[in-house]
Amino acid sequence: MADPGMSVAPYWELTFDADGDPDGAERDRLLREVTAHGVHDLIVFAHGWNNDRSGATSLYRRFFAPIPKLAPKARIGYVGVVWPSMRFCDEPIPDFPKSVVAMEAEERPAPVLDKDTRHALFETFPGRATVVDQIARMLDQRPGGELEEFGRLVRLLVEVLPGGPQPLFAADTLAEGVPQSEPVLFTGDTTALCEEFAQPPGSLRQNPGTAEFALPNPWDGAKELLRQATYYAMKRRAGTVGERGLGPVIGQLAEAAPGVRVHLVGHSFGGRLVSFALRGLPDGVRTVKSVTLLQGAFSHYAFAARLPHDPRAGGVLQGQENRIDGPLVCCYSRFDGALGTMYPLASRMADDCESVLGVDVGGALGVRWGAMGHDGVQAVPGTRSLDLAAALRGPLAASGCVNVDAAAVVKRGDPPAGAHSDIVHPELARVVLAAGRIA
Repeated sequence: MADPGMSVAPYWELTFDADGDPDGAERDRLLREVTAHGVHDLIVFAHGWNNDRSGATSLYRRFFAPIPKLAPKARIGYVGVVWPSMRFCDEPIPDFPKSVVAMEAEERPAPVLDKDTRHALFETFPGRATVVDQIARMLDQRPGGELEEFGRLVRLLVEVLPGGPQPLFAADTLAEGVPQSEPVLFTGDTTALCEEFAQPPGSLRQNPGTAEFALPNPWDGAKELLRQATYYAMKRRAGTVGERGLGPVIGQLAEAAPGVRVHLVGHSFGGRLVSFALRGLPDGVRTVKSVTLLQGAFSHYAFAARLPHDPRAGGVLQGQENRIDGPLVCCYSRFDGALGTMYPLASRMADDCESVLGVDVGGALGVRWGAMGHDGVQAVPGTRSLDLAAALRGPLAASGCVNVDAAAVVKRGDPPAGAHSDIVHPELARVVLAAGRIA
């Protein structure tokens, strides 16, 4: 099927809601047409933070564009996954122009929600427009004595209905005999949390009584509290959509077109989504031939059987790499500011209420709370490690986990996200083809 807005064909889209329910017409079209188009290898790409369908399809169009020339004889089909996630518009994407609103926002005192971010919040959390407006107004006005009310509104924005599936998919690791608890991000004192976020990660407070000592204004961390709350919601949704949505659809595809080889690709939270899809595969399905994670925004211990700092605990996806009839390839970059700094801080805040101040993000905090896209899969025996040049020389391992240091190309981007979205490179498209052994 030709799509005039897409760089490749045949191309399909799969849209899921926040609970993982697919658009039935899109799913059925894929199942009906994939064999008719003679597809042998199907590349399924899940975006990460993103504000609308056009942003997702733009990513897919640009990333897929070099593949037909890289594998001219392969019979490849393409799927773009669309799911409700969002990014803050002060997180720039390389090669994407900033909106006028975002540039104007940079010239105004922070914190403030620009119009585009407000719109993204409306779209991502439907039915909460009044809450978003109240949050935006409080960020602008900084009313004294009302931070706890601000925290209540943030929790209200991202909460899910009791009894729904999403709370089951928030964890990266699980401890034996220890029930999963609500993160301190939603249960802790809002003023204290905002004071934490007002400090630069890894900074040290001056000692009280010295001339340099000054308590931070907690409102300086309020926007970051909102940002981290939405990150937590996206993380929760990604697992839900992967296991309850994409995994079962791949199972249906295996029945409808058993000869099609599936290759999963995920960027950012989309990496979490495609990884959780492995857990949602029906028993016996071996149609997934490779998984490629591009700057994956979830714990580098997610596939570990045991955590180095806690032998009672293991990754929530431990052993799931064995459901791939091929390798799990994790591309990472030290230039990813979102995962090197912001992700460990958010993960720490989502787990306990101890202060993160004075802890080096690149040290203890980064090791314990690090992300796949910052330093690769950790604590999984047998994991191979390569730089990008070695990975492209190939061949890649036929199974198991492979870490690929992609910093040679994933290196552009301004704060606060850094190079997190700098993934549109033909070299990374070649990694996807190599992982899937697509000629």
